Amino acid sequence: MSKKSILLSQVIMTFIMASTMSGVLGMIFSGGPSMEWLVTWPKQFIIAWPIAFALTMVAWPASMALTGAILRPRGGRAPATPEAG
Repeated sequence: MSKKSILLSQVIMTFIMASTMSGVLGMIFSGGPSMEWLVTWPKQFIIAWPIAFALTMVAWPASMALTGAILRPRGGRAPATPEAG
């Protein structure tokens, strides 16, 4: 995956996550959908998005390394294959 694709993917993913999480948690803590919630959600999102993006710059490489370690075959065993039948 190119660096441009990785960066764009992180921008899109963090936008989705920051908007969803700030909206849902804001609604929960404000007691449900209300004018107060609608006023505070954009402010919370503006704070959350850059934080989420900065964290993915660290977390994404770490999660990819962890994924590789978890999925790496161990003990010289061949990966399981479906039986032909």
